[in-house]
Order: sequence, then C-alpha cells, then structure tokens
Amino acid sequence: MHLPSITATYLAVLALLYTVLAVQVGRLRQRDRATFGDNGSLQLRSAIRAHANFIEYVPIITLMVAMLEMSGLAATWVHLLMGALLLSRLLHPLGMYAAPNTLQFRIGRVGGITITFILLIASALMILSRSTGMTG
Repeated sequence: MHLPSITATYLAVLALLYTVLAVQVGRLRQRDRATFGDNGSLQLRSAIRAHANFIEYVPIITLMVAMLEMSGLAATWVHLLMGALLLSRLLHPLGMYAAPNTLQFRIGRVGGITITFILLIASALMILSRSTGMTG
C-alpha cells in the first residue's frame, strides 16, 4: 500500500476552491446582512448552494479515489478521476450564478453535476470490482 499522494495534491487544490466558495458566502452574508438563511437574496442563495454542493460530493469521491490509489490503481486513472472532479467542481459554481436555461447554466450546473454523478458511480463500481477481485 502506498500513500495517496496524487489524490492529496488534487485535494489541496480543491480545498483552495472550497475556501473561495466559503469566502463568497461570507462576503454576500455581510453585504445582505443575512446571519442565517439567504435573506431573500438570489445571489446569496446560489452561493450557499454552490458551497454546500461542493461539500456534499467532494469528500466521498475523494475518499473513494484515495482508496483506489492506495489499492494500486494506475496513476493515470487517479489523475483522470481527480482531474474530472476538479473540473466538475469548477464548472458547477459557474452554472449556479447563471440564469436558468442559458448555455452557462447548462454547461456549468448541469455539466458539473453530471460529471460528479458519473465520478460517484464509477468510483463506487471500481471499488466494488477491486474488492471482489473481479479486475485489477
């Protein structure tokens, strides 16, 4: 078993992105004087959801990829999985700030969450496959 250094590197970059999302929520809360909730601000609501969506998916996918990396998954696959996660997490907030049914909305929000779901399922299936000894 080796340490998941590739996953850790991507996780560090994702942590910086998470910080940007958190700071944006804080900035908008101050601007809109919204200690709790969104105070009726669509922009704050979008920022809160972009921040929350990130934390809902990134930990479990990263954990699964780290386990795959530790189990000996080829570095190319680890880069592919974590690179796709980074891409999805960059796209999603861009879509959250766009008007519904615009190209930016579809590419960002829909594209970002679609990639995220594919990663969630693919990582889970790869772990199940490796743990049952079906493939290496």
